[in-house]
Amino acid sequence: MILLFVTLLILFIVSRAREKQKQQVISTVTDLTRGEHSERDLVYRLIRGGIPPHTIFHDLYVPTTNGHSQIDLVVTTNVGIFVIEVKDYSGWIFGNGLHDKWTKVLAYGQEKHQFYNPIKQNERHIEALRNALPQLKNIPFFSIVVFDGSSEIREISNVPYNCRVVYPRQVVDLIKNAMSELAPAPYTDKWEVMNLLKQSAYNGYNDDIVSAHLRKAQMASRGKYKSTYSYEPRFVRKWRRFTR
Repeated sequence: MILLFVTLLILFIVSRAREKQKQQVISTVTDLTRGEHSERDLVYRLIRGGIPPHTIFHDLYVPTTNGHSQIDLVVTTNVGIFVIEVKDYSGWIFGNGLHDKWTKVLAYGQEKHQFYNPIKQNERHIEALRNALPQLKNIPFFSIVVFDGSSEIREISNVPYNCRVVYPRQVVDLIKNAMSELAPAPYTDKWEVMNLLKQSAYNGYNDDIVSAHLRKAQMASRGKYKSTYSYEPRFVRKWRRFTR
């Protein structure tokens, strides 16, 4: 009994130490209260994979003509800029790059939820960045849509050539392969680009900017996406089917 207790205690201490170390790594890029857990996990993966922390920007609010565009992650490289949209979903993912609505399916087809096409969503993010600085109109951009959580990418069609739909474990290799294979991007002033991204990340601490963006996003999506999801527990739904 004592041996079991000591073993559990050691495991707990090791687990806590690893989590603290992970938080310290993430904090070199972003505040631990910013964004979603899946986004911060990806920050950790990027750093552990060899991507320099100073090239990673998290939870950005890029100024636009009618407000701000919120971007989960941006990674700057010598070959261009990677813009990453992270979806922490459950279920099977189906989508078409040309359509506005994608679907996630749960409970083996019994529950279906629609959501906005993340490829198009990230295209808007890239457009916002291109319009923010004149030199960015000539810089290559690469779109990465990441599905985290317990989601499974089942069928995605018509994905643009400069976009990838992947799992978190694939992101570092995508970026590194591009850096080793592609020609250098024609930046004219890298400091100008870095300052834009730093300021956009800092905008996330401004409650007025964040609140205005959330209101705008809620109004834009209101009534557009359908769901067959039932909020009853699964065992209740099974009982209803059994008693019919």
